[in-house]
Amino acid sequence: MSSILAEVDQRTQLAGHNRLELLLFRLGGKQRFGINVFKVKEVITCPPLTQIPEAHPIMCGVAHLRGQTVPILDLSMGVGADPLPRDGSGYVIVSEYNRSVQGFLVGSVDRIINMSWDQIQPPPRGAGKETYLTAVTEFEGELIEVIDVEKIMKEIAGGEEEVSEGVIDEQLAAEDQHILVVDDSMVARNQVKRVLDQLGVSSTLARDGEEAYRILAGWAEEGKDLDHFLTMVISDIEMPKMDGYTLTTKIRQHPAMQNLYILLHTSLSGVFNQAMVEKVGANRFLAKFEPDELAIAVQEKLREHEAKRAAA
Repeated sequence: MSSILAEVDQRTQLAGHNRLELLLFRLGGKQRFGINVFKVKEVITCPPLTQIPEAHPIMCGVAHLRGQTVPILDLSMGVGADPLPRDGSGYVIVSEYNRSVQGFLVGSVDRIINMSWDQIQPPPRGAGKETYLTAVTEFEGELIEVIDVEKIMKEIAGGEEEVSEGVIDEQLAAEDQHILVVDDSMVARNQVKRVLDQLGVSSTLARDGEEAYRILAGWAEEGKDLDHFLTMVISDIEMPKMDGYTLTTKIRQHPAMQNLYILLHTSLSGVFNQAMVEKVGANRFLAKFEPDELAIAVQEKLREHEAKRAAA
């Protein structure tokens, strides 16, 4: 286990090269699952847990780690499977998602593997809307399932998805502006779309960077003036086939797209991503998911874009 922890601390050099590393683990059976190492803070044997009365059934309890109280969630129950033993025999993957730290109880931890994002594929179309998978890949002849943790977190913790009263500028004309939203998580795509709908902005949704780039290239081939037509691109970073960093780089290399405003909207670490924003040429980084902050950022760009179009 100490070797896995040592590896977790050495991974940021892969960012920007359409590569990632997955920490593989098992829940209650032989099936292996994966989580992006960038989201893992540490892996520990299951610590003593304090029970919380009337907590969500998936919550095993809370642990006190380095002066912080961290909720521990049964990831097996989170995907609809049988609960894991709560006798201290499992492991906890401590991770940071959407501005919060939580631990996921798993049965065992396997290894870290180095992958290219183009080896990561969306779930099979037959998986349906209720699936807890955000992606799949193959390793050693076995299908590795990447869990949509954002969906699980939303079901457990909920969270505000409506823009607060007073945040929306009712005088802002947004009907003829358009935004491209790119995210592999259906939950995350719909959260962003809900904010845009409240602002009165039309949008196109893409499931990964490759699909987004194909949409942009198609618009360019149709003769659309993308600088005029498209207000901004809001993109996740972690995505199958092509990640947000690579998408940003390819956009900056295309003559018809290179001036597009790109906001990277992700659950990954803010400190790390701010450096990557500058490296790949994105305009802004915003951590998921606060509807008011997203609405404010979008409205700022809507005003700027409208002013540019009026001047032109």
